[in-house]
Amino acid sequence: MILVQRNVDDITLVDIIPGLPEGEALDLSHMAAELGIDVKITGSNDYSALRGSEIVIVTAGLARKPGMTRMDLLTKNAGIIKSVTGEVAKHAPDSKLIMVTNPLDAMTYVALKTTGFRKSRVFGMGGMLDLSRFKQLISEDLHVSRSSINALVIGEHGESMTPLASYSSVNGIPLRDFLNDQQIDDAIERTRKIAAEVIAKKGATFYAPANGIARMVEAVRYDKKALLPVSAFLEGEFGLSGLCIGVPAIIGKEGVEKIIQLDLQGKEKESFEKGAETLKEAIASLP
Repeated sequence: MILVQRNVDDITLVDIIPGLPEGEALDLSHMAAELGIDVKITGSNDYSALRGSEIVIVTAGLARKPGMTRMDLLTKNAGIIKSVTGEVAKHAPDSKLIMVTNPLDAMTYVALKTTGFRKSRVFGMGGMLDLSRFKQLISEDLHVSRSSINALVIGEHGESMTPLASYSSVNGIPLRDFLNDQQIDDAIERTRKIAAEVIAKKGATFYAPANGIARMVEAVRYDKKALLPVSAFLEGEFGLSGLCIGVPAIIGKEGVEKIIQLDLQGKEKESFEKGAETLKEAIASLP
């Protein structure tokens, strides 16, 4: 819906449920008509409909339920992602692939290995969602406009995510000028747990993830060279290789065009490395 409202480009919806993508396409087209937005929206159960796509967003898989961690979905969703991204590689071999399925970083890795795409063309939406939650909590704590807050969240999209207070500010003023260490630790812990609260209350998250996806799509479509936190494959960056994890990166028409190195220290470094170890174990356990 957000991509339609922002008039980014034509959209094709693909799903295995008979009639569902066509119905969604009709509904979205009716909304676009009233808004005067001239994007073409189609739906299909056939992956061949993806032919010629510049960007493919993958949300397929089992959703996280109350009481589940993202890693609880690992094995089942890995099989689904192998199947889906294999079809993407077949029908849209020149596309950039944005992964959304949880556990996000592990599924980004599975998609990269399944498609055989260049690492720049496969990246995941995790940090954008975590970032939105961290910003909201800072806004609540400080009673300041959301538009005044700049923040960054990297690392595993999961229980070891790494909100970076040292790289967060309020209109350029460091966050630590407003909050003490305990208050910052509390905000970070709430950021890690807030997704479970949303899921417990409404069953799934929609709007914040959709906005994060739209930001990433626009960065590629319009070659914005936007600095965004995304799950990307590392080959030596941050001292890590052979896994996908959330890092700040320049996103443009080629996908992940540059990963930005950060000098992490203290608790932030420990958190990032803990998430990396979790992901190494997850990758090693994949069938």
